Amino acid sequence: MKYFTLFLSAVLSMPISDAAAQLAEKLDFNIQSASTSEQVLAVSNGIDTASLPVKIIRGKMDGPVFSIVAGIHGYEYPPIMATQQIMAEIDPDKLKGTLLIVPVANTAAFFGRTVFYNPADGKNLNRVFPGKPEGTVSERLAHLITTQIIVRSTVFLDVHAGDAGEDLTDFVCYYDNQNTPEQTALASRLAERAGFPLLVVYPFNLSKTEPAEYAFKHATQQGITALSMEAGKLGGVQHKSVQRIKTGIYNILRELGMYPSADKPAPRPVILNRQHYIKSPEKGIFYSDLKSGDTVSKGQKIGMITDVFGKIIADVNAEQAGIILYKIGTPPVNKGETVLCIGYHARVK
Repeated sequence: MKYFTLFLSAVLSMPISDAAAQLAEKLDFNIQSASTSEQVLAVSNGIDTASLPVKIIRGKMDGPVFSIVAGIHGYEYPPIMATQQIMAEIDPDKLKGTLLIVPVANTAAFFGRTVFYNPADGKNLNRVFPGKPEGTVSERLAHLITTQIIVRSTVFLDVHAGDAGEDLTDFVCYYDNQNTPEQTALASRLAERAGFPLLVVYPFNLSKTEPAEYAFKHATQQGITALSMEAGKLGGVQHKSVQRIKTGIYNILRELGMYPSADKPAPRPVILNRQHYIKSPEKGIFYSDLKSGDTVSKGQKIGMITDVFGKIIADVNAEQAGIILYKIGTPPVNKGETVLCIGYHARVK
């Protein structure tokens, strides 16, 4: 507790919330109907610290708990900006159930403008779930999200974007967990109704005890209906992607019967149930005229890699036809890195 006490003054000086916000190690989930609560949770290992801002919006009527987490990667801005608007717009008197919103999960990476990693411990928060109560600060933060947010969720939504070096096309996705058919069927239905042009279905083959690493994969593993949105790219704030995330959240709320919406029913998305990852054969400078969302054919040359003197050292070809979900959008590339992910649809027996 002494480390938590020392952390108190540091968190209170951060520009996360106003003086009305609470600070605690555990979420106070018992709030009145038709009301809101802003809380800041904290973890510390005695060296590094992390805070987790949480907003609870409890509706006038009882219903599901819909959790939304943005900013697990602090440089992915459209999800963070979308949740800012959602928190301001939702009327508790019109809400059935509870919204549990984490607007910036990785505040250290967000305010530090750090790509992928928490600057405190150098770890990728979205690679350490379910976390550890006695681990590094990122592992403790993952454990906090797991025990205070994920376990309370009827539906869990993890919102991401293309980070600073990622050219990404907008899509919604879920894991095809055959061990929990009812929850997976609901995730599929919510994803189809979200209004994204592309729906990506990931295979799921984790045992119950393997670490899931990713937040919404861990929720899926635990039998919770979970899905993710990917919208925005290259570390920017694209208004179209911010709006797409907001529309997707409102569409899910309507589908769950939690909140009224005047939007028209979303058109059916293109479903891509397989992914092909192309790794860089060399370290160097990556050139490609293609962009996310482009369609490629099998065997097509998608780019090349040069050394630092400009000499071509490798061609990069597509081994699978499909749609580019994301690709490296900046020149540097290291051997073994994913330079491009192709989504495609394969018939399932």
